[in-house]
Parts: sequence; structure tokens; C-alpha cells
Amino acid sequence: MDGILISSIAAVERAWTRWCVERAVDPAQALKIIHGCRAMDSLRRLRPDLNIEEEAKTLEGYEVADQKGVHALNGVLPLMQALPVARWTVVTSATDRLARARLSAAGIAVPRTMVSADLVAEGKPHPAPYLAGAKTLGLRPEECVVFEDSLAGVASGRAAGCTVIATTFTHPAEELGEADYILKDLSGLRVTVTAEGLTLRTSCY
Repeated sequence: MDGILISSIAAVERAWTRWCVERAVDPAQALKIIHGCRAMDSLRRLRPDLNIEEEAKTLEGYEVADQKGVHALNGVLPLMQALPVARWTVVTSATDRLARARLSAAGIAVPRTMVSADLVAEGKPHPAPYLAGAKTLGLRPEECVVFEDSLAGVASGRAAGCTVIATTFTHPAEELGEADYILKDLSGLRVTVTAEGLTLRTSCY
């Protein structure tokens, strides 16, 4: 979701910076590790001495309240219109509440089913999120294409056995080498729907 469908990086970093200042954590250190990971997992790394569930609720409140600048990324809305509603889902490290708020702010329909941080025991880079996503769609992981922009997300998709397409929204191409394909964004992606499945066409580098 974040960094693939929508741009929310400014809002994310504002919320985390606020939390860091209040909890005596170096914001620069935090912002290096949070992208693509569940908040609870990042919080455990930064302040394992705190009540993580309470801290996660506090942070979630900051993020839900701040949707300033959240918008759909290039190529996303045409892609969403081209995809059959039963053939895609969102697998996100955000909570369900936060994911719905951000998708709504960006003008993107919430999918019929969604795999959020609060629905899996293990977050990215563990394969559990994308295994759950495949199950949600009634597909085998090897039949699924994952779109990711983070190192943890790429690792999660690969570990699950999916084909992974990475974009360079938050990380340069040289850091996303585990992905099967790398794109600048989704603006050049074209979808053809057939009885056998979906065909994706684009240029990559």
C-alpha cells in the first residue's frame, strides 16, 4: 500500500518523529528501520522496555489523524480500474484502521478483503503476510505477483514464493536486487484480462 498505491511517507515520518521526540528516541535512527515493517515490530526494536501494545495504539492514533499530503501514486488509479475486484488485495504493514484511512484519503477503493498488520502473527520480512494474501485470493503463492517498495516487503514476497515487482519510491534499484523486476513506478504498467488470467506488460530496468 504505502509507497506502491499511495504516497504517505511525509505523514508516516511526521507521526514517527512525534513519537520519537516524546519517547527519547533518535528520529533519524527510527526512520531508517520503519519502512515496510509493522509498527509493533519497529517499536520493539526501538524501545523494548515500553508497553508495545499501548505505544502502537498511540502511534496509530497519530497516523490516522494525519492524512495531509496522502495521495495516489502515478499509474495507480488506472491500474485499479483495470483489475477485476476479486483478483487483487492489499497486504500491508499498517493496521486495518490505518489502511482504510489512507486508502480513503487517496481515493482508492478498499478491497473486498485485506491483510493488515493486525491479522498476521509475523510481519514482513516473514512470508506470512503474502501467504495470507494468496489464501485470501484463493490462489497459490506462485500464481501471485507482489508489488513492493521496501526491502522487508521484497523479502517477504520472495520468501512466500511469489513473483516480486519492486518500485524505487523509497529505495534505489541497487538495494532491491532480490526482486524479480524493478520499475520506477506503476505508470507504464498495462493489464490485459483473459479467461486464463492476467497479463502484465511494462518496461523495466
